[in-house]
Amino acid sequence: MRGGGVPGFVGRRRELARLAAALRAVPSVVLVEGEAGTGKSALVRQALAVAGTAPERVLSGYCHPIAEPMPYGPMLDALRSSGPLLAEVAPLPASAGALRSWLPELGAWLPHAPEGGDERHRLVQGIRALLDALGRVVLVVEDAQWADRASRELLLLLARDPRPGLSLLVTYRAEELAGGVPVLGAAYRCPPGVAGGLVQLGPLEEAEVRELAAREWSAEAVPELVAVLSERSGGLPALVVEDLAALRESGPHSEPAVALAETELPRGLRDVVAERLAGLGPDALTVAETVAVLDAPTSEEVIGEVAQLSAERVATALVEALRAGVLAEPMAARYAFCREPVRQVAYRRIPGPVRSALHRRVIAVLRAAEPQPLARIAAHTRALGDRAAWQGVAEEAAEQTAEQGDPAAAGLLLRELLAETDLAPERRVRAARALSAIAANAADDTASTAALGGIVADPRLPVPDRGEIRLTLGLRVAVQGGDRAGFAQIERAADELAERPARAARALVALAMNERDGAGAAAREHMAKAAAALEVEPDEEVAAAYRATLLTFQAREGDPALWPELDRLPRDSTNPELVRQTTRALYNVGDIALDTGHDQRAGRLLAESRALARQAASSYLECYSRIALLRLDGLAGRWQGLEERFAALGTEFPDVAMAGVERAMLLGRLAAARGRLAVARAEFTSAAEYGERESQVTAALRAAAGLGALELAEHGGAAAAAVVASAVAILRQAGAWARSGELLPVAVETARAIGDIDAARHLTEEAAEALGGVDAPAAHAGLELARGHLLDGLGGTGTETGGGAAEAYRRARDAWRAIGRPYEAARAEERLARVLAEHDSQAAAEWLTAAEAAFTTLGAASDAARCQHVRRDLGLGRTASPGRRGYGEALSPRERQVAELVAQGAGNQDIAQALFLSPRTVEHHVASVLRKLGVGRKEVAEALAAR
Repeated sequence: MRGGGVPGFVGRRRELARLAAALRAVPSVVLVEGEAGTGKSALVRQALAVAGTAPERVLSGYCHPIAEPMPYGPMLDALRSSGPLLAEVAPLPASAGALRSWLPELGAWLPHAPEGGDERHRLVQGIRALLDALGRVVLVVEDAQWADRASRELLLLLARDPRPGLSLLVTYRAEELAGGVPVLGAAYRCPPGVAGGLVQLGPLEEAEVRELAAREWSAEAVPELVAVLSERSGGLPALVVEDLAALRESGPHSEPAVALAETELPRGLRDVVAERLAGLGPDALTVAETVAVLDAPTSEEVIGEVAQLSAERVATALVEALRAGVLAEPMAARYAFCREPVRQVAYRRIPGPVRSALHRRVIAVLRAAEPQPLARIAAHTRALGDRAAWQGVAEEAAEQTAEQGDPAAAGLLLRELLAETDLAPERRVRAARALSAIAANAADDTASTAALGGIVADPRLPVPDRGEIRLTLGLRVAVQGGDRAGFAQIERAADELAERPARAARALVALAMNERDGAGAAAREHMAKAAAALEVEPDEEVAAAYRATLLTFQAREGDPALWPELDRLPRDSTNPELVRQTTRALYNVGDIALDTGHDQRAGRLLAESRALARQAASSYLECYSRIALLRLDGLAGRWQGLEERFAALGTEFPDVAMAGVERAMLLGRLAAARGRLAVARAEFTSAAEYGERESQVTAALRAAAGLGALELAEHGGAAAAAVVASAVAILRQAGAWARSGELLPVAVETARAIGDIDAARHLTEEAAEALGGVDAPAAHAGLELARGHLLDGLGGTGTETGGGAAEAYRRARDAWRAIGRPYEAARAEERLARVLAEHDSQAAAEWLTAAEAAFTTLGAASDAARCQHVRRDLGLGRTASPGRRGYGEALSPRERQVAELVAQGAGNQDIAQALFLSPRTVEHHVASVLRKLGVGRKEVAEALAAR
């Protein structure tokens, strides 16, 4: 078991917060609804832990699927464990004596049984009296779908008139309620003054399945395993846990996803499905088997046609299957299994001859439709084992699904087709080219990249076709995969495409985009050759790619003539490739605009590129645009929820390298601002590793800036120099001065820190010369910051040193504010305050206060704490406080900072470093936080979310 918390529990933050809040309030009633395996019991246990409920105050009873359950059995079972509480209670009322014969375990505390009256009435009054006497307790009744009538009535009575200290939690499966009646036997709504309500649990999202797999299996749960777990479990956590347990017991596996896919579905699921199917009549079972084979929400008429049943018999059978919880109605008048794993179990139980007959009937029905759903026909043909027929239908289906706007489904069909060893050569070439065309615009299709790699190795493929496919492969590796090794494939493709000059030109245009390994110097030569090839064979699509690349070069260079050119790009062309190249140009320029400091323009360009990418069906450009817009939010100080949004994007596109690197940059930036220096170092290191592979230099420069700043803060100039030196060399080699805004000030401060003032001065002057006439506000702001560092390092005061440094920092601060980056502006304000402290303490205090306020607003707790620390060290004044405020059981602002760091996994030493506090002070704050929240350290995040 890895991680903490209740086994099998992940996610459910909203439901957990609601349930924990209800448990803290009394009286309260919560109905927890969810199908078998959704984790209702785990949610209850986690909520009890988060709410800090003492275990002895939790009374649990269970309902069971038996023919004649004992009346009030769950409540009586729950009360059996109340003895330790009764020892602290004053003499019980006489009515509690009615329980004496039912609960002999409590005989030492219960009064003698009263005489006379209806026994059932006396028993109900006895249970209520005992609950009333116990005071603050939580009564948990599990699996209430199996409750007897008497227990339902008592639960309804307790829910409508709960005792003052009672929290009542009832879990149940709605699909198994007899006759569809409410769980309490009648409609229920919390009365006034009673907290709680209905909490419904559905299946887990794939990200939550990944979290559960990381906890139960391995912190490095691979995406392939998570995908198989999600498919097999339908998102039900109990099935995920059961699958992982079976996988663990079957021994170590080099490919756990493959091993799991070949394993039987979880026994718990098979048993439940078998039980439900066994309760169906013959017609209902036939309908269920038909729906299992159809494998899609289907109308009553089609089900009847395939099942060969009359309309009346189908309707009756559907009602029976729906009431039994076997089938569901996911959309109006369309019927299917409630979960895919349930359908799989039912499908595998169908005898082979019956299953084949059903598939043939389905194919006949689908062939009569207009248009024919070829992908479904192909699936049913394959299920019959007719490979030759399937190959023909699959090729047609791939073309149809691509035309219908589903490239992922088309790509899957084509990959399956290409895996056939006996595929005809002509069909193999057609399938390979079709897959290449789809993969060219896909954001997240690792399987297609692998398939393309296999195809180009096939000697049977004609050379020009191989070049075409190799070009797509190289672009996927270099662009979507972020690995400049893809340019070797593109270079080979350019040679193989010699017979197709326009396509060779497209390869040359792609080669020109590489900035690393000295390739930047050859960019103009590649573009000249591409232009010459387009003279030989004009092609408007390749010409559009050529134009987009030229605009990208202008953006990299900070050319002010760029902006009007963007307005001339075609947006309304009927040719999707022309729109895609316009989208590519807008994205490239928008992304580079973030590097150069045109943030407002970047926002507009990226929003437009995102919209056009959707229109042009280019998922990778849409993904890239969304990533860049999230980066813009981070730069603009819109940090709230940013980590979660990046995580969601990473889940949506797990194999897009840029999503990972930008998330690492963001997490590194936020962790540094919050004082989580070890986390920040790990994230920036991850980003730097990507920068080493990437063909563009920006990632390497930004990652080095982040790492260098950390090294300066923690270990001094020598450590920072080891990081920054290679990045400065890359900067010079690529001539990327317009994108140097982050690296330049760190590099100059590093040179100053190691005493190399000449190097600091030379780099500053070199940057100033390179940036003359360049339209790059961020680079100019970074240059002003670098000048401030240089002048501050010269020592003394006056115009040439301290005063000059102050003016440089002031200009940097103004520039960052104009760009729209509050964090960078606040950092410049802090540096300005430090310089002013020697000769203008009042101004220094004002600037430092402004910086601290900005950091606090952003959530940069460590930066804000550093400002407080600097103020104390420099003896700068601060606004007088009317006195220390008492916060009672609420968290003070400092405790809130500590709690948030604990929730992020920070240890006490990390917190002390982040907030500039002594370890003893941190220990005091942490103890206070845990006491006020009523949880252990691992539950702080959930407790904060619930408050």
